[in-house]
Amino acid sequence: MAVAVRGGRGGAVGSSLRSFFSYRIFVSAMFSLLFIATLSVILTSHPSTSHHDSALPNIGNAYVQRTFLALKSDPLKTRLDLIHKQANDHIALVNAYAAYARKLKLEISRQLRMFDDLATNFSDLSIKPTYRSTLFESDSPVDEDVLRQFEKEVKDKVKIARTMIVEAKESYDNQLKIQKLKDTIFAVNELLIKAKKNGAFASLISAKSIPKSLHCLAMRLVEERISHPEKYRDEPPKDEFQDPSLYHYAIFSDNVIAVSVVVRSVVKNAQEPWKHVFHVVTDRMNIAAMKVWFKMRPVEGGAHVEVKAVEDFKFLNSSYVPVLKQLESAKMQKFYFEHRAENATKDVNNMKFRNPKYLSMLNHLRFYLPEMYPKLHKILFLDDDVVVQKDLTGLWNIDLDGKVNGAVETCFGSFHRYAQYLNFSHPLIKEKFNPKACAWAYGMNIFDLDAWRREECTEQYHYWQKMNEDRTLWKLGTLPPGLITFYSTTKSLDKSWHVLGLGYNPSISMDEINNAAVIHYNGNMKPWLDIAMNQYKGLWTKYVDNDMEFVQVCNFGL
Repeated sequence: MAVAVRGGRGGAVGSSLRSFFSYRIFVSAMFSLLFIATLSVILTSHPSTSHHDSALPNIGNAYVQRTFLALKSDPLKTRLDLIHKQANDHIALVNAYAAYARKLKLEISRQLRMFDDLATNFSDLSIKPTYRSTLFESDSPVDEDVLRQFEKEVKDKVKIARTMIVEAKESYDNQLKIQKLKDTIFAVNELLIKAKKNGAFASLISAKSIPKSLHCLAMRLVEERISHPEKYRDEPPKDEFQDPSLYHYAIFSDNVIAVSVVVRSVVKNAQEPWKHVFHVVTDRMNIAAMKVWFKMRPVEGGAHVEVKAVEDFKFLNSSYVPVLKQLESAKMQKFYFEHRAENATKDVNNMKFRNPKYLSMLNHLRFYLPEMYPKLHKILFLDDDVVVQKDLTGLWNIDLDGKVNGAVETCFGSFHRYAQYLNFSHPLIKEKFNPKACAWAYGMNIFDLDAWRREECTEQYHYWQKMNEDRTLWKLGTLPPGLITFYSTTKSLDKSWHVLGLGYNPSISMDEINNAAVIHYNGNMKPWLDIAMNQYKGLWTKYVDNDMEFVQVCNFGL
């Protein structure tokens, strides 16, 4: 009984196992049939590929299709695809290096020609009739001999390509770096040019603007004149103003503090200051301030100062003076006063010469000295941006050899020659003057007024000024007409009399400056401006009259 029960239980278990394994076999069979059906659909429905649009056949879907085909029938298809892909990769690499060569402007180089030839050979290889019909366009099994020959040619060209790339890689990398560096240098240079133009224009604006302290000083002096008119009545001219036996100076300026520094520096370094006479001429706007200054601060040592306005010289009118007549013309006014600010930085030099100060009579008074001071024989002309460091009476003792103008020459090498100031493409200039003639400097000039009258220099100046109404002989300024007017009538002085450049050149030797009789702050960096060079500024400020109450009130120099 017990055995029968056990036997029944064992039969039930065996039957269950047989049913389980039969189910697994059935499921496996169904999946196998489904896989075979799917594979058959893929292998029998792939489209044919056209290879006419490219040098080498497309390897996208074709590669997948051939992989399945290889599983089905031809294992050489996979090998062909690998060779084909290797060739395509090296074509791309060769074309990349050829593009670099073109970018580096190496069109005529041997490497570029070799890269182009190699890329062409790769492309030609795949379209050879034998390979194209047998390997790429045929659905029949791949011919192993043809495949082996194709593989050999591809590998040979790959080897050549790799050798060329290895040889050219370092050179091309360096060339690319050089080209990038050149591009960077060019871009930085463009920015530098723009920055220089903007800086030059800003410097020009700073140089021509009136500092607040100078404006304050002028206003305080005028206020003093208005508040106490009885203290500043005009006095009759002194006999010393026309005494030819004294040392006479001409200073033409609208800058009160600058004129005071020039006068103080002359007097402090003069051995006999009472023999020195200063003829200061300013414009109508600044005449009151200039007179009050010298009334409040008389010159030390007994020196004499005459202050006049341009308008006091009645002969200076538009019927006699070409500059005044030209300034009245509509064409000239348009040139000076109607230029637009937005074009200012395009040509800084042009903006510089458009400054109306170049037509100011204060600049051109230097050409009328014999008529302004008819009883004098000699006069020393000083700019208002100079400082005198030594006694100047020795200049009156220099024999000018019958010449009109005693000045320091500024030429060295090819610089500061007449060709830099005058337009030698004009036939009149080319005929009359030597382009290599040495230029000289205004700022400290000893003039023999008797020789001037004899040579009729003012008449020559008038002639050339009228000829230059259209600005074809020279641009503007007073130096070019001065070079013309006193051509062949200028006596060269020793350079120690007059050292220039303290308004723009930071490299002047201090020994040269200390040995100079006159130092000149020509340039934009005037010593009374904030943009002045610090190494030279003290040479000027030590002559500023800081004890004057209005100088203190206006915080001058702070």
